[in-house]
Amino acid sequence: MTAEELKKQIAEAEQDPKRLAAAVAGVPEATLRRKPAPNKWSIHEIVGHLADAEVIFAYRFRQVLADKDPKFAPIDQDAWAANLGYTEAAIPELIAQFGVNRFHNLRILRRAALEAFSKSGFHPERNRQVTLEEMFQYWVGHSPNHLAQIERLKKAATQ
Repeated sequence: MTAEELKKQIAEAEQDPKRLAAAVAGVPEATLRRKPAPNKWSIHEIVGHLADAEVIFAYRFRQVLADKDPKFAPIDQDAWAANLGYTEAAIPELIAQFGVNRFHNLRILRRAALEAFSKSGFHPERNRQVTLEEMFQYWVGHSPNHLAQIERLKKAATQ
């Protein structure tokens, strides 16, 4: 990854909180809470997941940048969604949480030297070392993937 590619991807990632807010603006409450299947997330749960995932990325980014030989805690995203009350928080609150954490993650990543993106930590879910660049690439695609999922759920709710 070049410095220019990094800068471009960071600029794109900076827009995700606005994109998320726009994706759910004016969506009826019934649509936000509609689950496509019992074991699938509603739009509301997806927004909660994005807010929490940003916290997970925040911690892992900081571990790789600051710690010696970091090891990441495994995360069961479905257990988090089921047990952390995602649908109890208001959508605007979840978007605000996502936006604040995204802002701080962007600040950390902008100040990181390009060489730091080759640093790594042990990822137990992948059972191997994962570089900051790999995590960064996953992170920049994470929100767009869920935004596309939200659009599919909105469309399905109107059919």
